[in-house]
Amino acid sequence: MAPTELQALKADLFRALAHPVRIRVLELLAVRAHTVQELQDALGLDQAAVSQHLAALRARLLVSASRKGTLSYYTLRSPLVAQLLRVSREFLSDRLAESQSMLRALRREKRR
Repeated sequence: MAPTELQALKADLFRALAHPVRIRVLELLAVRAHTVQELQDALGLDQAAVSQHLAALRARLLVSASRKGTLSYYTLRSPLVAQLLRVSREFLSDRLAESQSMLRALRREKRR
């Protein structure tokens, strides 16, 4: 069975989120609006790289830009993006807690 249009759209969203720099950009924007320069400084990347990641996020309607004078400020388009990041952290935290539990059990087994 072929994927539906909605499933393809979801896959495209997750492809946009599949880059660690883009995740970090979204985490920064979840706190407050940032200029490209501020994002460059926070990420330690050049302007071209930051702009490329922002373009990918804008294309998927995850971020938007507004101008104030000569500066463009980037923000999350929806607070649901921040919620998605929070849920992913909770999911990973649970998964890592399970891994830690299994690691402790393995170490106990090794001592026997």
